[in-house]
Amino acid sequence: QKQLVESGGGLVQPGGSLKLSCATSGFTFDDVQIGWFRQAPGKEREAVSCISSSHDVTHYADSVKGRFTISRDNAKNTVYLQMNSLKPEDAAIYYCGVDEADTDYCSTIVIDYWGQGTQVNVSS
Repeated sequence: QKQLVESGGGLVQPGGSLKLSCATSGFTFDDVQIGWFRQAPGKEREAVSCISSSHDVTHYADSVKGRFTISRDNAKNTVYLQMNSLKPEDAAIYYCGVDEADTDYCSTIVIDYWGQGTQVNVSS
């Protein structure tokens, strides 16, 4: 059974940091692109960052470049999102998603499997 389980969300003050984790199972993890997406209330789910199977291709939304870093540990079948300098507009439910075709295209439309999400709140 293919599963993704996110963790690490919470409440943080503006300027603070959080590190999200997404543990997966049931995939040939080395062969998939995996990414982070977020959805704020009343908005569509959007891509935040993706990383290819080979680690050498990463994508970041313009709004998070320089603040967020995606990484993956293929030995642990896990992807991470280090989020620094958080802003109130970063508040959302963060989801990880797997693109089994490893398209190198960072978009919700290529995602085959989703996790259940983890809430991130940024507020003073």
